[in-house]
Amino acid sequence: MRIQSFHRIHPHASRASTVSSPPYDVVTTDEAMELAGDRPDNFLHVIRPEIDLPPETPWNDDRVYRQAGETLRRFAESGILQRDDEPSIAIYRLSWEGRSQYGIVCTCHVDDYEQGVIKKHEKTRPDKEDDRTRHVVTLDAHTGPLMLTFRDRSDIMDRLALDTTGRPDVHFKSADGVTHTIWTAADPQFWIDAFASMPEAYIADGHHRAASAARAATIRREECPGAGDDAEFNWFLSVLFPSSQLNVLAYNRMVLDLGGMTEEQLLKRLAEVGRLEPCTDSIPERKGVFCLALPSGWHRLELDPAPDADPVSRLDAAMLQERVFGPILGIDDPRTDARLQFVGGIKGPGELMARVESGRAKLGISMHPTSIEDMMNVSDAGLSMPPKSTWFEPKLRSGLFVHAMDSNRYGENEDWMVWNRVTST
Repeated sequence: MRIQSFHRIHPHASRASTVSSPPYDVVTTDEAMELAGDRPDNFLHVIRPEIDLPPETPWNDDRVYRQAGETLRRFAESGILQRDDEPSIAIYRLSWEGRSQYGIVCTCHVDDYEQGVIKKHEKTRPDKEDDRTRHVVTLDAHTGPLMLTFRDRSDIMDRLALDTTGRPDVHFKSADGVTHTIWTAADPQFWIDAFASMPEAYIADGHHRAASAARAATIRREECPGAGDDAEFNWFLSVLFPSSQLNVLAYNRMVLDLGGMTEEQLLKRLAEVGRLEPCTDSIPERKGVFCLALPSGWHRLELDPAPDADPVSRLDAAMLQERVFGPILGIDDPRTDARLQFVGGIKGPGELMARVESGRAKLGISMHPTSIEDMMNVSDAGLSMPPKSTWFEPKLRSGLFVHAMDSNRYGENEDWMVWNRVTST
């Protein structure tokens, strides 16, 4: 696969903690407003620009994307963000709850995504793709990195250790307790050569960002027909992590109503499809086990995969859909059914029972985390996982790295952001 160094756009180290933000897709508009409303230099003003517009503004209104562009331009012109003169590759360490993961910050080529070298495991929603594509095209920049993973390799692990021995460029702890540390790689060419022999990488988090990067590149190719394969708009911002270091949490489920059934009727139906018993544990001890939060307390449900099941059908989320949600609860499409909600594992199973006890939901399902190997097997088979199958923690901060597509180098449009003129080190 191809990776490349790039002219990093980033806040000064002294401002990294205040400028950087959670990713756009893990906070609601209200949460973004609370986090950044009184912090005009926070990156949420770029990635959730609706917080600076009237509340009645439609989420996909042209004004939303124009606002994002105006804010990014303000950040660049005022020095909140600065652009490095020389291209580089960085190492980004996230440390949380006693463990660390080290990622290579670079750009990847859209052709590798489109040709399946960078493998996906989720279907994307057209409306979300449209939103991110318009955001990228309007800003002429990738403002949030993809989280990619690869199977561990000794030469890469050794080099990660070597590149992180010196004094870091950036080091701070965010409000969620994650410590973020960034080094500049001493020899970018080592990383370019190392990944040139990597047969594949996998999208861990960021399927809509990947799809929108490819669509944005297609748009720019049509607008700039003389640009070559190495034009900056053909590359997108990524952080590549060894698979052994990624931390996957459960992605739990909430059912808001039981489709007219009582709890007793539900338990009877569940006992027909798996082994069911009351329990005191709220965290499944292994794959195939589900802990159910009900008004009467916790129950343990165990399901066995079919012996000839494909990599998707063997997943817990798929078994739950095929044997419980569809036939028992009548939830046929988990992507669109309003009765089904998803709760990231960061909130823990206590959140499930709290919602049940308060009457906000009738059933909570505590899941066992999907393994990285299962995710890779699905990707290798060219299949798609059920929605909300993985929750990666910690999340990559937005605003620490921005990648400019520099389209003005290959064509002319007065609306394009001209990064190389308005920013400097």
